[in-house]
Amino acid sequence: MDKEKIIAELNRHKKQPYLDYRLKEETESFTNLLFYTLFDVNTPVAENLDVLETKFSRLTDLACWEIQKPCSKVWENYVSRLPGILEKLNLDAEAILNCDPASLSIQEIYMAYPGFYAIAIYRLAHELYVQGFPLVPRLLTEYAHRQTGVDINPGATIGKSFFIDHATGVVIGESAIIHNDVKIYQGVTLGAHYVAKSLQKTKRHPTIMSNVTIYANATILGGDTVIGENSIIGGNAWVTASVPANSTVFHKPEIKIKTAPSNV
Repeated sequence: MDKEKIIAELNRHKKQPYLDYRLKEETESFTNLLFYTLFDVNTPVAENLDVLETKFSRLTDLACWEIQKPCSKVWENYVSRLPGILEKLNLDAEAILNCDPASLSIQEIYMAYPGFYAIAIYRLAHELYVQGFPLVPRLLTEYAHRQTGVDINPGATIGKSFFIDHATGVVIGESAIIHNDVKIYQGVTLGAHYVAKSLQKTKRHPTIMSNVTIYANATILGGDTVIGENSIIGGNAWVTASVPANSTVFHKPEIKIKTAPSNV
């Protein structure tokens, strides 16, 4: 074995000059501290904001590859929006508490509900996304995805009092728009009709109007698809066209039961 030759070949094929996995690791550390700063009663806000600023500066060094982009200005804008983000997250937690009969306390929502955690990290990532901060918003939501099974693209637009129940398997695409007081269950996909790079700048994902409930494993596809307010989308439904307000959409499977003869 020619070790030096192998090393040279490996280095020759490492072609991405900015592929530094420290960015991924430090984003996750930043996410954890930010989450605790917002919610944990024993975590000092003033002290932690200083630590978070230092951590964010490190993310800036790792993520901002184009020196002409003013990444150094992002933190000041971001931190000023944290109170508004926290206000929205408190409304999300209250919506979960009010809608889920299995919830025992508001503390349980914050600490034990994967849907709430996924929404929280999405909202924190979305603000960086709209500021054009590169890669870090996606790393934030992918960190939540890995922990909860919920994949929300940071580019999605989500209104107030959002509720994801059970969470696992939920997918919400980049250009999806979700209005206020929407409830979705496990396995729901808000996706695109087609996957093609040429569609990058187009609205590929559906719009969900206010007070809509989408039950488990429903799939709603297409940028022109609008689910009207106060509608209910039943479990396992496949929807590729708009639905009027106050509608109920359901999938009706054929179920057959075969009973074995009794041996008695």
